[in-house]
Amino acid sequence: MTSQYTTDEPAREALYDIAGPAVIEFGAPWCPWCQAAQPLIAEAFEGAQELPYFRIEDGKGRPLGRAFRVKLWPTLVFLRDGEEVARCVRPESTAPLKQALAKVVTPS
Repeated sequence: MTSQYTTDEPAREALYDIAGPAVIEFGAPWCPWCQAAQPLIAEAFEGAQELPYFRIEDGKGRPLGRAFRVKLWPTLVFLRDGEEVARCVRPESTAPLKQALAKVVTPS
């Protein structure tokens, strides 16, 4: 997992083409909700460092966040084979993150 939000958005098609599980976190480095969620996210993802994880800086003029219908930060979108299987918006505990992670790493 990377610790910084990137302003270099990957192409939406590239995310849809990822085989297996992946997570996209949308947020901003100055966002207090995003900062408060980081320890929870780190704890929930312990042992999942091999999982493709993208931290994308979102905001005005950023089309990737709009493509994923992001309205609040942080929003974590959990993908399996390019399809959204779970989403966590402004997590306040590790429970919803762990539940979403289980959905994405466990085939249905």
